[in-house]
Amino acid sequence: MLAPEPFFEPRGTPFSEYHRIKALVELGYQIDLVTYPIGQDVHLPNLRIYRCARPPFVRRVAIGPSFRKILLDVLLAITAYRLARPGRYAAIHSHEEAGAIGVWLARRLGIPHLYDMHSSLPQQLANFRYSRSRLIRWFFERSEQAMIDGSRVIITICPALQDTAVATGAGERAVLIENVMGGDVEPVTEPVAVRKQWGIGEATPLVLYTGTFEPYQGLDLLFAAASRLAATHPEARVLVVGGEPEQVATARAVAERTGAPLVFTGRRPAHEIPAFVSACDVLASPRIAGTNTPLKIYSYLRSGRPIVATDLRTHTQVLEPGTAVLVPPEPEAFAAALGRLLDAPKERERIAAAAGALAAGKYSRASYLARTRDAYDRLLGAAAVRPPSAASGPQDATGPVAAL
Repeated sequence: MLAPEPFFEPRGTPFSEYHRIKALVELGYQIDLVTYPIGQDVHLPNLRIYRCARPPFVRRVAIGPSFRKILLDVLLAITAYRLARPGRYAAIHSHEEAGAIGVWLARRLGIPHLYDMHSSLPQQLANFRYSRSRLIRWFFERSEQAMIDGSRVIITICPALQDTAVATGAGERAVLIENVMGGDVEPVTEPVAVRKQWGIGEATPLVLYTGTFEPYQGLDLLFAAASRLAATHPEARVLVVGGEPEQVATARAVAERTGAPLVFTGRRPAHEIPAFVSACDVLASPRIAGTNTPLKIYSYLRSGRPIVATDLRTHTQVLEPGTAVLVPPEPEAFAAALGRLLDAPKERERIAAAAGALAAGKYSRASYLARTRDAYDRLLGAAAVRPPSAASGPQDATGPVAAL
């Protein structure tokens, strides 16, 4: 398995990779994961992690396209090439742009390739405001098409990406497996302790945002809405969890200047996030660009808290009427929706219950495992020998494993 990200870090694609791996080892597959030299090790049965070389002075990797990622992808390709000996692997499973490496290696070894499509590469250029160059966009479009064409199976993580795969002619090879597990882990912090730690009273109306500070996330929209909320609900607070230190410092200065009732925590460990969710009254998802469903939405649906989100396809392809409050991506509308829910505890309960029912009916872990099994049945063929049980432990390093 090729993962061109810091693994593990508590952000979108690494979360998705983690849950994909967890499902596969539970189904009995053994995985050699080739990834960046950055991130926390995770310990799962039948998983071995191989990290590529670290360039001098590289300590972190920002989200989105960058020259630093290009350098790391070259080093990742070298590590994968060294591991990929004939007869050692049954398949190659590649995430994101590593599909270009995976397709080439799979052809060289004569084994099938699975492309795990977490986003549309051309769309990333717009989402991250990376480049307006027509040449670069053309290159991204051609690369994406080549990865799709060279894969026996394509996993898509939301309906919009499934539509993209279908439009390229790969509909029969595409399997939609939404990130229903989100960032779920066991909480270790009590909700009251969260409020106490950040100076928020137990009875204070509290709105929560969790996630990165990338432009497409809509933090400017949320901050402007918070300023308007202060006029109608002066006691309310908006707790913002995430962001790099320099991003948080900039946002905090804006909040102090405008008087917005924002409380910043910076990035927190993944296992603390459920406690933050439990401590709040309303969850906010102000995303303004892109069509991928935010990973956190699936966890939010199960949280017992109501969601206020922008009325854009990034949300509406999952959130159904009555399971969230969907509003135009405008500060006034977002603030009004937050205030209305803070004033109506019964309405909060009703929306949260409908969200929980939606999660149980359409976005369960059982369905995630079933679709993962289906994707690998397609990848390896109906006649493929089932892998040994995960309980039997990893095979010897010289023996065949299910995926690189």
